[in-house]
Amino acid sequence: MATSVKQLLALANEAVPRITPEEARKLMAGSDALLVDVRDAPELAKTGKLRGAVNVSRGMIEFRADPDTPYHDAAFRKDRPVILYCASGGRSALAGQALKGLGYANVHNLGAFKDAAEAGLETDEV
Repeated sequence: MATSVKQLLALANEAVPRITPEEARKLMAGSDALLVDVRDAPELAKTGKLRGAVNVSRGMIEFRADPDTPYHDAAFRKDRPVILYCASGGRSALAGQALKGLGYANVHNLGAFKDAAEAGLETDEV
């Protein structure tokens, strides 16, 4: 059992594979992958988001992903690859671990928004 945030993040990073922006680009081009920004709305207002991403804050990911909740978002399907990112990669790792716990098998952590944008993934203002 984890007893610190550092340990929680280590477990999450172990459970959810980190992918590069290029790997994310290929996955999105070759499948119906769902790109999810788990940052909070004020962060998106400052920086924008990756093109095609849906925003589901870290605190709501389980509720949006679970079809048995009234907050379910139909974009979340267990047969669909999910690519998550945040400001640094921590929240997206934790969100990915939560999705895996809900039965999502094809979950990836893109890591930091800034790194993905600097690598050439297109962005949109919010």
